Amino acid sequence: MHVGALTLFPVKSLRGVPVREADVERHGLRGDRRWMVVDEHGETLTARRVPEMLAVTATPTPGGIVLSGEGLPSLTVLEPRGPATVAVALSRLGLATAGGEAADGWLTAALGRPARLVWLDDPSRRPVSPTHGGETGDPLSLADAGPLLLTTTASLRRLQMWVADEAQSRGEDAVSIGMERFRPNLVVDGDDLEPFAEDAWGRVRVGEVEYRFAEHCDRCVLTTIDPVTRAGGKEPLRTLAQHRRWDGKVWFGIRVIPVTAGRVAVGDEVVVTG
Repeated sequence: MHVGALTLFPVKSLRGVPVREADVERHGLRGDRRWMVVDEHGETLTARRVPEMLAVTATPTPGGIVLSGEGLPSLTVLEPRGPATVAVALSRLGLATAGGEAADGWLTAALGRPARLVWLDDPSRRPVSPTHGGETGDPLSLADAGPLLLTTTASLRRLQMWVADEAQSRGEDAVSIGMERFRPNLVVDGDDLEPFAEDAWGRVRVGEVEYRFAEHCDRCVLTTIDPVTRAGGKEPLRTLAQHRRWDGKVWFGIRVIPVTAGRVAVGDEVVVTG
């Protein structure tokens, strides 16, 4: 098995950026989900509610990010140095640092609603919840529940077969389900990889970094939004409910927590160690 793809999400819920390599820190990939967009009340804006966010890209640049989107000039935003003074409603985080008026205005124009960009100065201020597999000292970025999301190409191929079968049984055209719908950081590939083998991985070494299993990942309505057209649909949740439903939820991928730090690159060997 090997790393087939790596993706950074510098701003929570904006479009992902494929990378060839990345530094892994205890809270996840360096530069992943250290920013997020909130409304005028500090509530987190996500692509579940605002699909227009999927049309915006935040590309890492030294010391910050570059925001880009259709019909707008690109904007470079540097990591702020001020104190965390913006009240936010994200779990286990009361305050974040303002990204600046220029970023706020740019995002408001891009999304067509009031928006503010905020920055997490220190991931150790936001621990991984024990209900999501966290242990004492596990830091977290602005991700929903875990530092990294891992999926496999074998599982996606099996899901696509199920989606095609479901469509045929209903007399419908099958929907193509790309991995980007699931927003993983790390995609594992391999000729002998069995579908959903990752469900049983307790510990895994990717390149030089060791990870431990945190939890299976339950999937939400965001996966039903086409990341290119931003049109909604029923898949893949409809088909996952037929094959991957337990505890009242549907599941695809696993969340993992780095036990060590290091570097990971596309092509690195993946070894299950427990």
